[in-house]
Amino acid sequence: MKSDCFEFHCPVKIIAGHRALEHLPYELGLCSARRPLLMTDAGVRAAGLLGPIEAAFAAAGVAPAVVFDEVPPDSSLPTVRQAAAAYRAAGCDALIAVGGGSVIDTAKAANILVSEGGDDLQPHAGAHKLRRRLRPLFVVPTTAGTGSEVTLVAVVSDLEAGRKLPFTSGFLLPDLAVLDPRMTLTLPPRVTAMTAMDALTHAVEACTGLAANPISDAYATAAIRKIGAHLIAVMDQPNDALGRLELMLASTMAGIAFSNSMVGMVHALGHALGALCHLPHGLCMGLLLPYVLEYNLPQRAERIGELLLPLAGAEVYAATPPAQRAARTIGGIRELRDALHRRCGLPRTLLETGQVAPQQLVEVAALALDDGPIVFNPAEADRDELLGVLRAAWQ
Repeated sequence: MKSDCFEFHCPVKIIAGHRALEHLPYELGLCSARRPLLMTDAGVRAAGLLGPIEAAFAAAGVAPAVVFDEVPPDSSLPTVRQAAAAYRAAGCDALIAVGGGSVIDTAKAANILVSEGGDDLQPHAGAHKLRRRLRPLFVVPTTAGTGSEVTLVAVVSDLEAGRKLPFTSGFLLPDLAVLDPRMTLTLPPRVTAMTAMDALTHAVEACTGLAANPISDAYATAAIRKIGAHLIAVMDQPNDALGRLELMLASTMAGIAFSNSMVGMVHALGHALGALCHLPHGLCMGLLLPYVLEYNLPQRAERIGELLLPLAGAEVYAATPPAQRAARTIGGIRELRDALHRRCGLPRTLLETGQVAPQQLVEVAALALDDGPIVFNPAEADRDELLGVLRAAWQ
């Protein structure tokens, strides 16, 4: 711990299990909501993932007031305005987000508009601009990686300005997160791998960053343990509902952890790579994680070494001398990436992505230097040092 004083906050109610979705109508009733807008994207709807939700509502004799399925892979201000207009036109009184990070962020942002009024999100951008509770928001994630169902952050693209608008507020936290493995059973292998590595990175950076605290550590190490125990098994047996649920729990636990202790250089570099080279976020996380840990090793060797226990288990931890545990942790993450590469071709280096040119690395490093998470990285870095990490990750 950096300080003897810290904060921890997670008011989100979580319902998890193999029939968790059936609780949705009852939970809406507790909020006195009867006409929810169900928000999703076309892919989720085409995959039939709304079926169990619609069946749960039908069994309770109710139905969503409207289904909005026009959320793109990268949420934007026009999409948020369209969703808010659909909410108002149907006389809705709550939102249910069914999808990944883009759907959840769109729902959070639309909730600002329908709660605060108007169609302009920009006055609410930034940190802690909201001053009161918003309308009820329930989240049903269809991936196991972002942790957005328990975070106080949303990011929406301003297409005209060519930038991303961040929103941070405790009032953006959903009222309920529903974790049901039926929502992830059809997740493709590469998406399963990328989202799990996103969750793993959330947990590792939560433990090793400057704002780590004992409570966030407990959530983060539990998440690492679940990913280490279940990810490869799920890759080999995609219909393993128990393993899918464990990965969903890991993602949520990691989300709770990093919401309270923040992330670091992996995310700063990943955000820049995503913006400039259009790489998927989860891919960036798994690719960069071991290289950033090596950079942070002089400042965080003991902390990194402690993560060997949840990652590899008690036997490996006990058999590894204390001075070698940090290197073994990083080696274990590399072994995990290799196993994923064998199973779904997930790139392990920037060269393997085929989307990054060497001359772009300088620009990526410069952009990452101004990214918020870099402040919480345990080892300071200038542009040249960030460039060194990127070059190490090149091949």
